Amino acid sequence: MEIKTLIVDDEPLAQNVIEQYAKKLPQLKIVDKCNDAICAHQALQNNHIDLIFLDINMPKLSGISFLKNLKNPPLVIFTTAYSEYALEGFELNALDYLKKPFSFERFCKACFKAEELLRLKQADQKTEPIKEEKQNFFFVKSNKKTYKVKFSEIYYVEGLGDYVQLHLTDQKIVANLSMKKMMEILPEQEFYRIHKSFIISLQKLELVEGNSVKINNKRLPIGNSYRQQFMDYINEHM
Repeated sequence: MEIKTLIVDDEPLAQNVIEQYAKKLPQLKIVDKCNDAICAHQALQNNHIDLIFLDINMPKLSGISFLKNLKNPPLVIFTTAYSEYALEGFELNALDYLKKPFSFERFCKACFKAEELLRLKQADQKTEPIKEEKQNFFFVKSNKKTYKVKFSEIYYVEGLGDYVQLHLTDQKIVANLSMKKMMEILPEQEFYRIHKSFIISLQKLELVEGNSVKINNKRLPIGNSYRQQFMDYINEHM
């Protein structure tokens, strides 16, 4: 498939790195390169864009402010030298966050994630999970396959716009489901939403530290609007 891509970065060297990496992946087609958000807005008006590599620190308007003002944004992968913006990037449903300088391997990982999600959108699947009476598993469709997912296998659920990625013990499944729908499916006594983009398994929760939790050796952010309620829950079960 062809992924129409826009590069938005005020540094020519950073633009060049992304462009050179992209040339090694035939599915990526660079439609335009922009030095600032104003130029990027015009590029989106004039072209169909599937994916944006978006710098955060830019003159005139930051990448975060630019994304906040887009009504129907394409997939966005943030690129920045500053790790402190990662949490806010997750809040805006960014697909990924690449901290400069990033390797080609890390670049590929983000691009493959975008490709998988775009393939599912292209297929326009209408997925309706089947809940069982025992409620210890459900069925979900993904990429023309139907998977049986046990609640006990789920580490956490990651929101990807109109889709979710189920992080399981031995695989990851991307499905056309909303986070709201997932909350209806998952047993409320076993799962907790800690962020706009994350639902975690309480059984798999390892620790809570600061504004994050640790699950399966991975740190996940706790959203500001979810923190108080989540900490109240933790304190109740202390």
